[in-house]
Amino acid sequence: MGMSPRYRRIVVLRFLDFSERPPFLLFVLPLDVICASIVPLGQRIQPSSAAMNFSIVIPARDEEAYIGACLESIEAAALPYPGLVEIIVALNRCTDRTEEIALKHGALIVHDDRKNLAMIRNTAARQAHGEILVTIDADSAMTPNMLTEIDRLLASGKYIGGGSMIYPERMSPGIFLTLMLLAPLVLRHRVSAGLFWCFRKDFEAIRGFNERWISAEDIEFARRLKAYGKAHGKGFKTIWKAHIRTSCRKFDKFGDWYLLKNPRLVRDVLGGKSQEAADGFFYDFER
Repeated sequence: MGMSPRYRRIVVLRFLDFSERPPFLLFVLPLDVICASIVPLGQRIQPSSAAMNFSIVIPARDEEAYIGACLESIEAAALPYPGLVEIIVALNRCTDRTEEIALKHGALIVHDDRKNLAMIRNTAARQAHGEILVTIDADSAMTPNMLTEIDRLLASGKYIGGGSMIYPERMSPGIFLTLMLLAPLVLRHRVSAGLFWCFRKDFEAIRGFNERWISAEDIEFARRLKAYGKAHGKGFKTIWKAHIRTSCRKFDKFGDWYLLKNPRLVRDVLGGKSQEAADGFFYDFER
């Protein structure tokens, strides 16, 4: 069912803050605990008394297999905010039905064909009108309570913004150990990823994503947002009561052990400055 044009404002982001709970909980939470955190679709979620409006930004390249589910999840999360949620899809060199599907759901379309996710996200964010900016990837889906959680946390005045819990669509020994490999990076900076959220004015104050970073721009953004919040007496928060579920398509394509067997690639991608590594793993990745 398509999203009415009256839904406006949101943008989604990526990260995990393990400052409050051990990182291993992400991978070992029992199924009943995970399921308990999901709000049934039929249950009405109440926004805060002074509901804010959202802009949700989605970068997309040939995402016809995933973006429909992503948009449907946003529509479900937007139900408590009629007329207050906009979706902005930034098309990047698309050759499939991504634009058609996005338009069917009432999204605003922008184009940016550069091989740089920071630039692509910023292009979409510049078209945003919402107070709250959220950024999510097209191959991810949010739980129905995500926007009410963001609204509640920002309305508290305690947080500058943050990230969310991320659940992969499947798990295997190779995927588990790869996540363990990346855990020290997250612990070192005490941030989170996956879906970013903050006030648009704060996003603009730190000049959005750093366009000098070709990859790992999300981690760099989270570090700057956290530092900006600290300077203003606010914390960086990982949402635990809502989460996103993301595809494992790169593991499906390259193999579950691929990153463990290619530590140099991991180093180059996380370094953020190698166009060759970023092209192979992100921008020229065959959908």
